[in-house]
Amino acid sequence: MPSAPLPKVRAELVQVSRRLHQNGWVANHDGNVSVRLTGDRFLITPTAVSKGSVDDGMLLVVDAAGKVLEGRRKPFGELDLHLAIYRGRPEVDAVVHAHPPYATALGLTGQQLSPIALPEMVVSLGNTVPTLPRAMPKDAAQNAALEKAAGLYDAALLQGNGVFSWGPSLELALLRHELVEHCAKILHLAKAFGPVPPLGTAEEQKLLEARAKAGLGPKPRK
Repeated sequence: MPSAPLPKVRAELVQVSRRLHQNGWVANHDGNVSVRLTGDRFLITPTAVSKGSVDDGMLLVVDAAGKVLEGRRKPFGELDLHLAIYRGRPEVDAVVHAHPPYATALGLTGQQLSPIALPEMVVSLGNTVPTLPRAMPKDAAQNAALEKAAGLYDAALLQGNGVFSWGPSLELALLRHELVEHCAKILHLAKAFGPVPPLGTAEEQKLLEARAKAGLGPKPRK
């Protein structure tokens, strides 16, 4: 849970929301951001508002069931997906969802973000960013799939629904989102020149060991 004072957390959530818009990762009312507070409560962006226009007065506090505890606006419709991630990864304190064009386009085709062939990307994201199958809103199966993915990975593409990324802070969740889009763009450009060779098994294992040593990725379950 965030150790920073609540006003600072609220200001950071507003800043992250606006950065999604500035980066061109959302349009219209797309995207949503949440952060875990103390007492199993979550601070979230509202529905039906451009992420470029979100301000402190629009934010809501909800409980683990999605019930509004504070705020005058309505929660976004994909709150159940955020809550699934928090259930699947207890150490996660922030979730970012947006539609960055390259990663969203890749997910729309049902393809994986693969190969993750740049060493720094393996260290930061792991060797897999899954693409979950297309699902209709409020689909319990997709909630379950995302909850499972949260325990294994740091981000996921949803076919037809952009990218979710998560982490122990809003900053890291946003950086992971940024890296997923950057990787998707590089792969798109690289494949125009020819096949992209994957890393060797030994190379990949060494990078994953460096990732674990840096304290990145899921914590081992007891």
